[in-house]
Amino acid sequence: MKKKTLIIVLVALAVLGGMIFYRISSNKEKDAKNAGPRGGGRSAAKVYAKVIQGQTFSDFLTLSGSIEADEQIELHTEISGIVESINFSEGGRVGSGQVLITLNDAELQAQLAQARTRNNLAAENERRAKLLLEKEAISQEEYDIASADFRTAQSQIQLIQAQLSKTVIRAPFSGTIGLRNISKGSYITPATSIAKLVNMNRLKVSFSIPEKYANKVRVGNQIKFDVQGVEGDFTAKIYATEPSVEANTRTLLVKAISTNAGNQLIPGTFANIVFPLETIDNGLLVPAEALIPIQNGKKIFVMKNGLATEVLVETGARTDADILITSGLNPGDTVLTSGVMALRNGTPVQVTLR
Repeated sequence: MKKKTLIIVLVALAVLGGMIFYRISSNKEKDAKNAGPRGGGRSAAKVYAKVIQGQTFSDFLTLSGSIEADEQIELHTEISGIVESINFSEGGRVGSGQVLITLNDAELQAQLAQARTRNNLAAENERRAKLLLEKEAISQEEYDIASADFRTAQSQIQLIQAQLSKTVIRAPFSGTIGLRNISKGSYITPATSIAKLVNMNRLKVSFSIPEKYANKVRVGNQIKFDVQGVEGDFTAKIYATEPSVEANTRTLLVKAISTNAGNQLIPGTFANIVFPLETIDNGLLVPAEALIPIQNGKKIFVMKNGLATEVLVETGARTDADILITSGLNPGDTVLTSGVMALRNGTPVQVTLR
């Protein structure tokens, strides 16, 4: 009985030993297959990369602004009256000094005739008083009264003539006139809006720049802008800024002037503005897909000795496809640009440059 039990135990131990040996041999074969040329146990990841070299880069800001007319007013009359004539076409061009409307001036003309009659009489009285004064027939005081009456009559004529000049409304500058709000025969007052006059030959581009870049603004600097629905880019020259940063928005208001050949641009529209900051001679630009955001900043992978190596970087401006690296990279570094999210520090890589 004891002999039989011993045989069973030996057989069981032999089976168990065989299984352990098989397992160890199998694991060794797998390790041999998985072992790479460096013994790291991982196959090389196939990735694309780009060798980074310094290049000229113009840094800029993209801002939103608005297009304004160089000159724009609402036309009003200074006096009340009935519209006698309208001498412009809606939406048409007018020249500086051109008569736009006239008001009925019959009453003022009558007042002017009356004032001239009084003036003639006062002039004659002043002439006679002067002759009598020379003959000492009247006192100096009597002459002074006659002379004052004459000057008053002259002033009355000037006053009425000034009122008459206000019955004619002229264009203060050349431009395009808008839709009129009056008709011939309308009774208008100084509160009545006649029409809008806009100078569209030149336009102002108004925009606000963050205070961080306020010291970059210089009168005479050029900006570029485009407007939705209008083909091509336009340029404008900065001519003025506010003297201080706006406290609520922490921005500086800037205005630039631009020509408007062919009246392509319309005041009141939005503009997409490119504001130049500085030009960097040896900027290091990497494709945007190479950048990986992390908790403490941003990183990229570069290839060193056949391995993917993490590098923490700081970034600056960006274009549509590239990002400027301000620190962390050196010219000549090979930056991995594809499949970077699956890489780990030290991963073997097989690189294809592009």
